Amino acid sequence: MSTLTVDVPQNGSVKNVDSSSVHELDEYDFTRLPDRPRNLNLERQRSFDERSLTELPLGFSPHPPSRADNFYRAFDVLDSFFSPGRRSGFSTPKSQFGYGMSNEPHPMVAEAWDNLRRSLVYFRGQPVGTIAALDNSEENLNYDQVFVRDFVPSALAFLMNGEPEIVKNFILKTLRLQSWEKRIDRFQLGEGVMPASFKVLHDPTRNTETLIADFGESAIGRVAPVDSGFWWIILLRAYTKSTGDTSLAERPECQKGMRLILSLCLSEGFDTFPTLLCADGCSMIDRRMGVYGYPIEIQALFFMALRCALLLLKQDGPGEEFIERIIKRLHALSYHMRSYFWLDLKQLNDIYRYKTEEYSHTAVNKFNVMPDSLPEWVFDFMPLHGGYFIGNVGPSNMDFRWFCLGNCIAILSSLATHEQAMAIMDLIESRWEELVGDMPLKVSYPAIESHEWRIITGCDPKNTRWSYHNGGSWPVLLWLLTAACIKTGRPQIARRAIELAETRLSKDGWPEYYDGKLGRYVGKQARKHQTWSIAGYLVAKMMLEDPSHLGMVAIEEDKQMKPVLKRSSSF
Repeated sequence: MSTLTVDVPQNGSVKNVDSSSVHELDEYDFTRLPDRPRNLNLERQRSFDERSLTELPLGFSPHPPSRADNFYRAFDVLDSFFSPGRRSGFSTPKSQFGYGMSNEPHPMVAEAWDNLRRSLVYFRGQPVGTIAALDNSEENLNYDQVFVRDFVPSALAFLMNGEPEIVKNFILKTLRLQSWEKRIDRFQLGEGVMPASFKVLHDPTRNTETLIADFGESAIGRVAPVDSGFWWIILLRAYTKSTGDTSLAERPECQKGMRLILSLCLSEGFDTFPTLLCADGCSMIDRRMGVYGYPIEIQALFFMALRCALLLLKQDGPGEEFIERIIKRLHALSYHMRSYFWLDLKQLNDIYRYKTEEYSHTAVNKFNVMPDSLPEWVFDFMPLHGGYFIGNVGPSNMDFRWFCLGNCIAILSSLATHEQAMAIMDLIESRWEELVGDMPLKVSYPAIESHEWRIITGCDPKNTRWSYHNGGSWPVLLWLLTAACIKTGRPQIARRAIELAETRLSKDGWPEYYDGKLGRYVGKQARKHQTWSIAGYLVAKMMLEDPSHLGMVAIEEDKQMKPVLKRSSSF
C-alpha cells in the first residue's frame, strides 16, 4: 500500500477512511493538460459522425470496408448545423435557432453558475468534477463526493459554455479509477465496472492528495452502479461532439475502457432476452424500489451507450469484433423494447384481454402476464392519444409505472421510433398535473403506498409515498425533458416546465427533490444546493437558447434498424 504525494498545500484535516479502499494514482500522461482551455473557435477537423451527408464526397468511406459499414451511413440530422465548441453563455446574442427565449438572462442564471463553480473539486490543482451538494447544514454522508451520474449535467453545462477541460479531466480520472482492483468482501468485481463516485482526501501535513473511489462497497445495499459505465461512454461522445476533438476517444486507454464496459454487457450467459438483468439500486434509483429485473432506465442507457460506442470505437482488430456484436445487440434490443415495453391504449386493451398459460412460439401473451395484475390507476392514466415505455418486463411481470429518465433517454437515443417519441410527449402534455404538477419532474409515477410500499421498499422511511424516488419531483430531470422536447419539436413544453421551476427553485435553495403529489413541498430529506439541480437548470436554459447543443446528447434514428410493425393505432 502506498499513497500519492504531491506538493500542494491544503487546508483541512484528513478524514478516517478504510485503507483498503485507497489506491495510488500515478502521474501517467493524464495530468499533462493545458493550463488554460484551448480556443474552441479554432477551425478543426470534425469526426466522421459529426459531418452531414451533404459535406461528404460521393462514395466517401471513412473506414475500411467491413460488414459494419452500413451502420455508418446514417447521420445525425442535427449535425448539418452543428458547430463544435460554440460557447452558449447567456451574455451572448440569442442564437438564430433559439426557441423564443428572452435576450435578457434570468437572474437565476448568474446564481446557478456561481453555485456550480463553487462545487468544483480539484485534484493536483486541476478541476476533476463537482460534488453532489454544497449543503453544509446536514451531515455529508456521501454528498461531498463526485458521482459519475451526477456530474453529467455539470459536464454538459461546461461543454455548452466552452469549458471542456474539466470534462476531459473527469473522463480520464474516472477511466484511471476503472483499472483499480474492486472487491466487496471476498468477491472481485468485473474489470470494466466504473465507480459510482470518488472523492479527494487532502493531508496538509504531508502535502498529499489521495483519490478514493466507491464501486458499490460503500453504497446502500452494496450494489455496483450499472449506469456509471453507460454515462461515461455517453459523456465521451458528448465531449467529442462539442469540441470536434476526436483524439481523446481515440486514445488506446479510452478505447480499452469502452471495450471493458461493453464486455460486461455483451457477455453470453443464460439470458433469453437482449435486455440487461439488474439488481435494485443500480442506477439513479439507488434504493430498493422494485425495479430489479429489466428496468427501463438501464435498458435505455444501455441502448444509448451502444449507439455512442458504435460511433467512437476504432475499426481495428478488437474494435471490429465489438462493432459486430454491438450491431447484433442493437437490432435485438430495439425490437424487444419497441415490442414488449411499449404501452398505449390499444396495447393496454390487448393486455386486458390476454389469455394465460399459452405454450408455443405462437403465443400472444409471451410473458404469461396475468390480466388481473393490471393496476387500476393505469386505465385512467392512459390518455386516448399517447403512450410510454413501462418500467419493467419479465416473466409474469409488467411494471406499469412511468419512469421519466428511461423514457427521455429512449427519445434521445432513438430507441423510441418517431411515432413513439411523439406519443410520449402527448402523454406528458395530457398528464401534466400528474407528471409535472407544481415542480418538474416526477422521477416515477404513481407512488406506491400502504401494504405495497411495505413489501416493495421494505418499509423504507426515505421512499414514503410521493417522496424521493417514490413519486418525488426532481428538478435535475429538466435537462432531459428539454432535450426530448427539442428533439420532438415541442419546445413549448420545456419552456413551460422551466418557467414553472424558476418560480421556486432558487428561493427554495436548489433542493435535490420535492415531495407531495404535485411536488409542492421541499423534500423532507432533500439536500439544498444540490449540484445537479443547478446544472440541470443551466443545461435546459442553454439548450433552449441554442438548440444545436442537442447534438451532444441526441442521436437520430438509424434507418438500418427498421421499427417493428405497429400493433397500436394510438399513433
